[in-house]
Amino acid sequence: MQYRQKDRKQYFNELSVTSRKYFLPYVERYLPIERGMNVLEIGCGDGGNLLPFSERGCKVVGVDMAECRIIDAKRFFEELGADGEFVASDVFAIKEFEHQFDLIICHDVIEHIMDKVSFLPKLRNFLRPQGIVFMSFPAWQMPFGGHQQICRSKVLSHLPWFHLLPSGIYGGILKAFGENPGITAELLEIKETRCPIELFEKLAIKHFTIRNRTLFFINPHYETKFNLRPRLLCPIIGKIRYVRNFFTTSCFYILE
Repeated sequence: MQYRQKDRKQYFNELSVTSRKYFLPYVERYLPIERGMNVLEIGCGDGGNLLPFSERGCKVVGVDMAECRIIDAKRFFEELGADGEFVASDVFAIKEFEHQFDLIICHDVIEHIMDKVSFLPKLRNFLRPQGIVFMSFPAWQMPFGGHQQICRSKVLSHLPWFHLLPSGIYGGILKAFGENPGITAELLEIKETRCPIELFEKLAIKHFTIRNRTLFFINPHYETKFNLRPRLLCPIIGKIRYVRNFFTTSCFYILE
C-alpha cells in the first residue's frame, strides 16, 4: 500500500492542495464561489477537498460512510481552525438535505456506488434550483482504474491494467500475492461497481444537463502525488468512445 494511503494527514493535505489549485477554479468557471454558499461533498473522506471552500467562507458539509474518516475530518479542520460539518452516514439514508446546496462535490466516489441509477437523482434532490454538481472519477479502463494502488504488495500497487482481467483471475492474483482479504474484497467490489465514461453519461443525462466534460491524460491530483504536471487528453482520442477510457486518468464534469 502506498504510504499516503496510511498517513491520513498527508492525504488530507494533498487533497486540499489539489482542490485549491484545480477543483475550485474549475467549479468557479460555472459557479462563482461566494461567502455563505452551501457546499456538500459526498464521500468526503478526511475532508481535504472541502478545506479551500471553507477558507472562502462557504458553509461546508461532508458526508462519508466511514466513521473513522469523519473523525479525522473533524480533527483536521479543528486543528486548522476551519469551519465544517461532517456526518457519518450512507447518503441514501439522508433525507434532510433536500434543496439545500449550491454546489455538490463528488470526487472519486461514483465508481464505488453500486446503485448509480438511484444515486444521481438523489444528488439532484439535494441541489438548489441554480445549483451544480462537480463530478470527477477515473475512467474504469485507465491504468489504475481498479484502485489497485491500495494493494499492500508493492508489485500489485504499481501494476497497471491488471484489474481488467476476468474476476476469477484477478482475485486469484490478489490471493497469490497474499493480499489482505479486506482489500481483495474491496477491489473486487470496485470491479463490480466500475464506471466507464459511457455508462456515466448515459445515466447523467437522464437527470442533468452536462455543462462541461474535461478529460485528463494526467490527473491533476498527480501533481501533488507524483510531481507530474496535469495534461488534458488529446481531443481526438477523447472523441473515440470506449478507447478514451484507457487513457483518461480523471474525468471532470459539471452537471446542472
